[in-house]
Amino acid sequence: MKQVQIGWATRDVSTDKPIVINGQAHLRVSRGVIDPVTTTALVLDDGEDCVIFVSLDMVSFRSQLLNELREKVRALCPEIPAEKIIANVTHAHTGPSHYTEAFNFTASDRPEDRCPVHMEIASSDEYRTWLSTTMAEMIAEAWNGRKPGGIAYGYGYAVVGHSRRVCYFDDVSKRSAANATDTFAVNGHAVMYGNTNDDNFSHYEAGADHFINLLYTFDAAGKLSGAIINVPCPSQNSEHEWKLTADYWHDVRQAIRAQYGDIFLLPQCAAAGDLSPRILHYKQAQDRRFRLKYGDFYAKNGVERAARKDIAERIAAAFGEVLDWAQKDIRTAVPIRHKVSTVQLSRRMITDEEYQQAKEGLAAAQAQAFVETDDPVQDLITNSCIISNRKRFYTVLRSYEEQAHTKTHPMELHVLRVGDIAFATNRFELYTDFQHRMQARSPFEQTFIVQLCAQPTDNGGGYLCTQRAEEGRGYSAIIYSTTVSPEGGQELVNETLRQLNELKNMD
Repeated sequence: MKQVQIGWATRDVSTDKPIVINGQAHLRVSRGVIDPVTTTALVLDDGEDCVIFVSLDMVSFRSQLLNELREKVRALCPEIPAEKIIANVTHAHTGPSHYTEAFNFTASDRPEDRCPVHMEIASSDEYRTWLSTTMAEMIAEAWNGRKPGGIAYGYGYAVVGHSRRVCYFDDVSKRSAANATDTFAVNGHAVMYGNTNDDNFSHYEAGADHFINLLYTFDAAGKLSGAIINVPCPSQNSEHEWKLTADYWHDVRQAIRAQYGDIFLLPQCAAAGDLSPRILHYKQAQDRRFRLKYGDFYAKNGVERAARKDIAERIAAAFGEVLDWAQKDIRTAVPIRHKVSTVQLSRRMITDEEYQQAKEGLAAAQAQAFVETDDPVQDLITNSCIISNRKRFYTVLRSYEEQAHTKTHPMELHVLRVGDIAFATNRFELYTDFQHRMQARSPFEQTFIVQLCAQPTDNGGGYLCTQRAEEGRGYSAIIYSTTVSPEGGQELVNETLRQLNELKNMD
């Protein structure tokens, strides 16, 4: 067994141009940079197999970005096995858009389905070209910079994510104020970010996951050089900002580097489709906590920036606690086995009734006129919401037509062994239950699940909910949010475990 070779690199991929920010129903246009949006690469190579981890502080990988990246990596450094790139986003809702102009501004090829824009917006197509080149150069730097080193690993605890699906005793769709035409809120007994101060509030749909999985790297002298930090929570405290930011991961980087120096940090979002970094039922207590703990900072910056600091302190504490004992077992020679495959997962089938509802909904959405006032920003918000709504109806209609020919949906799956630990990827905002099913049955000591990983297609992301959530409805569990069924989620669990067992048994 050869000594593991380790290479790191990172880039700031922020831009000062007025570029689209994705992540909400409406488009936003950047008004500047709060803190750096970054991408980071880590190469682990045992001489026989390897992995190239890549993280990106953005909401999703879309629009052929992975294909562009792999092509440029192969052109730049042909010896790099570009298919071994595992690229994930942190799900920050405040990164610059690399989506196609068509994706951002149109719902279909019809001229009537194009969002009118009356303000300066930088080209996201040009940004994607620059981004893929920058990331390819970063990967080549990490690859060419490989040096002998060691790894250590462990897990700790830090409260970051909370359930964001609120359940009620009654079916809220039957309340008088319910909006039956809103594709973001087809609610039942469950509501994404629902009001907990409600007489019919019952419970949160699921628990949370406060485990943090950590893989540390060291140079040949045993000095800490970097770490993968795998947290089951998207970074979306600042999701409504009109400026670029890495969200709570920026605060995490600052907190850890203040103690350990300018080391590399590669964030991963574990399965957290039903979680967010927001407390929904304890707001008065949280307000008092932040007023007393952060004082003027809280008064000036508000609850979400204070929550980011709070989260960063907990992750940094877990980072140090685990490092204290994990570094007693630094391993310089570990087998790396990396399998890449395409799996087929059962679609969420659209019923005839749902198809008809989508047709009627699209007709109503197309009848909604765009606005043009003397406020181009508000116009963009209104008009892009109209486009977003139409796009969701089109997606359901397209899925209905496709399901007549195929009952499954493809996904690129990576399963990776690094000694006694494993990594397994998925493309979804994956509900946490699926992660627990995989980790509970995994043959490895520790299993890192990585969600929202890049796919070699135009599409990316999308929720994969549980049966319980589908029955409760609400955003993230409805036909406008999902392409794969809960049964497909269990197929993902079983296939991932089958491949993990294969890797384990290769000994």
